Amino acid sequence: MTQDKSKPASSCAGNGVSRRAALRLAAVAAVGVGVGASGVVNRVAARWGGSSLRPYQFFTEAEAKSLIAMCEQIIPRDDTPGATDAGVIFYIDRQLAGPLDRHQQPYRSGLAAVRKTCLQGYKAPFEELAFEQQTDALRQIEAGRVPPELWGELSPQAFFGLVLDHTRQGFYGSPRHGGNRDYASYRMLGLAYPNLIGQNRYAAGEPI
Repeated sequence: MTQDKSKPASSCAGNGVSRRAALRLAAVAAVGVGVGASGVVNRVAARWGGSSLRPYQFFTEAEAKSLIAMCEQIIPRDDTPGATDAGVIFYIDRQLAGPLDRHQQPYRSGLAAVRKTCLQGYKAPFEELAFEQQTDALRQIEAGRVPPELWGELSPQAFFGLVLDHTRQGFYGSPRHGGNRDYASYRMLGLAYPNLIGQNRYAAGEPI
């Protein structure tokens, strides 16, 4: 595509964001200044070229795909939103990069063990299995009926319990913590948005 010589090379046509400013934001995100910096950069990058930067703070793309499929098994979508609709993966990712960082290694080891278990038993990674096969695989993991040599010192039951707890937290907790997107679980249960102490911006009992 031929560049429009009438426009400065440092400008981005029509969106008011300069190449220099975008690069500065990317540099800020790279050094981790502020938890919300990466979100700003992603929005700028999307406006700039229709692309986004790495969406997760802790998980790799492969790990995220596997965990999303696991969370969908725990809270699947039917006539109401499921784990993916509520952004549960982003809750877990955000918490592991922050207050729940003590669980980073169990997740890293556990997701690797799930992959090896599924490759051995089903010849495909968890996220590529049919829904019924995923259900069966998780039942085996929950019961501990998996090859111990693939899990090492990590308990498969404990790992399943960890994912179960965090999936529930991400689905039913406050959107302030990264999950429950658009108040998915509150809407499903017909609950009013819970007032925040000292910040009662909603009338008591007001439906969302």
